[in-house]
Amino acid sequence: MEMPRNTRLVADPDVWMETAALEQLARVACLPGCRCAVGMPDLHPGRGIPIGAAFAFAGVVHPALVGGDAGCGARVFGVAKAKHDGDALLRRVDEATAGPALPDVDPGALLAAVWREGPRALATLDGVPDSLAELAAAEPADDQVASGPPPGAGAGVASGPPPDDPHLGAQIGTVGGGNHFAEISRVRGRGFGTVAVVVHTGSRGAGGLIAAKWHAPLTDPAAYLADLAGAVRFARANRLVVAWRLLRALGAARPSSIVATFDVTHNHVVPATLDGEAVWLHRKGCAPADSGQTTIVLGSRGTESWILRGEGRADLLWSVAHGAGRRMGRSEALAKLKDRYPRASLARTAAGGRVVCDDPALLYEEHPDAYKPVEPVVRSLEAAGAATRLAALTPLVTVKR
Repeated sequence: MEMPRNTRLVADPDVWMETAALEQLARVACLPGCRCAVGMPDLHPGRGIPIGAAFAFAGVVHPALVGGDAGCGARVFGVAKAKHDGDALLRRVDEATAGPALPDVDPGALLAAVWREGPRALATLDGVPDSLAELAAAEPADDQVASGPPPGAGAGVASGPPPDDPHLGAQIGTVGGGNHFAEISRVRGRGFGTVAVVVHTGSRGAGGLIAAKWHAPLTDPAAYLADLAGAVRFARANRLVVAWRLLRALGAARPSSIVATFDVTHNHVVPATLDGEAVWLHRKGCAPADSGQTTIVLGSRGTESWILRGEGRADLLWSVAHGAGRRMGRSEALAKLKDRYPRASLARTAAGGRVVCDDPALLYEEHPDAYKPVEPVVRSLEAAGAATRLAALTPLVTVKR
């Protein structure tokens, strides 16, 4: 279909695109104030809003373009060497990810602290294990977090008050449902050690509460951006705690074991300047890729993810795809794949990796067959000049619980 003039679609001819996703992209691009819309190769339809896209709006912020998964993103830790592998590693991962992450920390105090300060707050709370406190203390200051163009744009926004639900603090350290996951992967490439921990999750129930609060477009977005800032900080802290759980399973939960780490946010709004005009950059399932920035395109369960170096393309809104992108809805995947694959076969991936998951339906809904292949997605990004490959990550253990 023909797209509006302000729209760019980043996809080689062999990347499958659903018509509904293109229609949603075009509809958003035609909203008042939209200066640029970029659909990534993982573009797929959401609830009225396409997922896998970035939008620049002048003078208006659209909370719906962030949605209920505010602050969702990915965290990567590269580890020099793992102390455990095989069945022993699988058992340790199962044990490390079962039950509450921080049972000795008051949930209300935890929520308030991370909402205000992000992952660094974990270093100051009573009941936080020493190894996690060390990792938290090594986190960058809030104004050094790469969240948009240029790195750090919008990161200094003060958080609003946290949602009035202290039980949200108990969700810190949990992956959640949907396409979220945690993973231990083998690294192929330089600069990220031999094994990596990858976490893809967000602000859990807090994001849904924010989405329920904010609906209409905003010309004065300060209060919404304060709520969003809290959710982003919450999400970053959540990813750190989930990663720490897997690092413990590897026997690598100390800063001295880490050779590289980065965190990118997929669902947020940051200020930017495009063609000399101040705009609000909205990312909906879209990873930042400023010049020289380390970022990641996530594979589906059991398939490779790719660490990339961003090239800072303003015409692509300093962004890349955040993953492979769905080609089946969850209900469709469950219906089509349940008879094709015995449940017992889903405990292992095609590449020989292992899967830890307590929800049988989720194994089918998030099966690799429900997603586009990741290779054409990454190849499209490279062809467009958006990013360059640095390392491939092949899953050894994937956790969805």
